[in-house]
Amino acid sequence: MKTLMHFAASAALAGMLVRANLMAQTSARVSAKSSVAEPMEIPLWPGVAPGSEGWTWHEQAYQTPGGRAIRNIVHPTLTAFLPDRAIATGTAIIVAPGGGNVFLTMDREGYDVARWLAARGVAAFVLKYRLNHTPEKDEDFQRDVMKPLLARMGGGAGAPAASPSASGPTAAAGTTTPGVADGQQAVRIVRQRAAEWGIAPNRIGIMGFSAGAGVTMGVALNHDVESRPDFLAPIYGGLRADTQVPSDAAPIFAAVASDDPVAQVSTLKLYSVWKASGVPIELHVFESGGHGWGMRKQDKSSDYWIDEFGWWLETRGLIKHGQHPASEALAGR
Repeated sequence: MKTLMHFAASAALAGMLVRANLMAQTSARVSAKSSVAEPMEIPLWPGVAPGSEGWTWHEQAYQTPGGRAIRNIVHPTLTAFLPDRAIATGTAIIVAPGGGNVFLTMDREGYDVARWLAARGVAAFVLKYRLNHTPEKDEDFQRDVMKPLLARMGGGAGAPAASPSASGPTAAAGTTTPGVADGQQAVRIVRQRAAEWGIAPNRIGIMGFSAGAGVTMGVALNHDVESRPDFLAPIYGGLRADTQVPSDAAPIFAAVASDDPVAQVSTLKLYSVWKASGVPIELHVFESGGHGWGMRKQDKSSDYWIDEFGWWLETRGLIKHGQHPASEALAGR
């Protein structure tokens, strides 16, 4: 009887501990979410963006299975997700979503990433950059743009979210496009307003996904003092042209899946070029995941790319030690 009573008491205590742990995790999630200020959208250029003076089309937003998407952007912006000053690290990251240079995947390659970063004390800025013009009518867009895009991709799952186009950024020295110019301007703005936003002007990075990685590398290879990023994170995207690594090249975190039909070669090229130049680069090649995963869960090891990025930020002193909890503790992110 005493044994049964002892077992029951132990079980009850264990149950209390489990409930307390779950409550603590829930509290941590709520605290993380509440520690991020309401996002604010900031115009990238005063007036008309340079090079867009003759653009007469209008921005179009629509819903996809992967979340919100935007195309035909005329007025590029930054959407700021600023952490509470109590947890701020002084680090800032500009986030460039992908979308084949014809649309932007704003949620899983933009806002979701920014919220994850801001909850860890990083000031995150989602870049809405200019793209190739596409037909105004949805049916024309699907027929003339998306159908050929999917055909080139072989219809791979996840591929439509962020596949590159030949007319997009080529990530070669001397190459500038409206998207790259927007990326350069984004770095300038964040650096110019660093004191206002509690950011260290020498801790400003840029990360991008696929076509957004093209923008990231375009800025990495084409910048002045004010637009130079301090670190880079091209995700499933790299170098698509032979190039000379600049003397002030920034360290890189890169990630790609080994079954990516789009970015595997360009990412490996990036690694070899950066490595040969002696500039720090860390590359994660996941067994599977395809292309365009962003923050989407697929029950694959690539689901945890952002956790690896968090560890990289921590080891480089860009976020505080212990400020990067395991993703299981943030199941509600």
